[in-house]
Amino acid sequence: MLEDHKVKKTAIITLAVLALFLAAKFVGEMKGLRYIGSYPQQQSLITVSGKGEVVAVPDIATFSFTVTEESLVVKSAQDEAAKTANAILDFLKKNGVAEKDIQTAGYNIYPRYEYATAARPLLYPPVPDGKRTLVAYVVSQSVGVKVRALGDAGKLLAGIGEIGATDVSGLSFDFDKRDELVREARDKAIKDARKEAAKLAKSLGVRLVRIISYNEGGYYPIYARSEAVYGSGGDVAPKAASKIPVGEDKIVSNVSLTYEIK
Repeated sequence: MLEDHKVKKTAIITLAVLALFLAAKFVGEMKGLRYIGSYPQQQSLITVSGKGEVVAVPDIATFSFTVTEESLVVKSAQDEAAKTANAILDFLKKNGVAEKDIQTAGYNIYPRYEYATAARPLLYPPVPDGKRTLVAYVVSQSVGVKVRALGDAGKLLAGIGEIGATDVSGLSFDFDKRDELVREARDKAIKDARKEAAKLAKSLGVRLVRIISYNEGGYYPIYARSEAVYGSGGDVAPKAASKIPVGEDKIVSNVSLTYEIK
């Protein structure tokens, strides 16, 4: 009898523990049901924008020139192009342009053809008859130049035109240490955004907790640009070097900050 009593007691305790476990699980599942179909709790956020500007005078100028020669013999065209290009490079170096600031941008060799025309009755323009004849091989070398003495830019453009550059173009001004100016503009934009966030939080009667996200919309330069484009040979290059005004350039950065608020 005593052993039967112990068995019954053990079974009752086991059933009680199991019942408590099932009850706890049921309550947990019921609590979870109230979230079904409802939105999770979201953070309260505000987003502010900031703008930073840096104004400075450019300290470098860049331009490019091309030397083009033609001949029925490729080597002859190459030799003539090299002769003119080397004369221009010597001129640039003698006038203070460092070798590191002169870079070949392209070198091309291609054939140039002319198409024969078929005879037509009077008053009708001639038309190509489909036959083509090799006229010459064209050798073209393009070179980019960086000028650090901005006052010499006009003289250099005039000089290379007189030597025989077939095309001079793209004179523009920039900053040698542009990255530093970009960082400065970005720092100003972030400070501006923080200041705006503090004002907005005060007006709303909330507290800024932390920055949730940062976005840099990018910077864009607003700069003076001068261009000189000359045609074939030195005859159309300017006879006298002119002063080229540089002016001031502006770099603008825009950022946005998203804050958690309470």
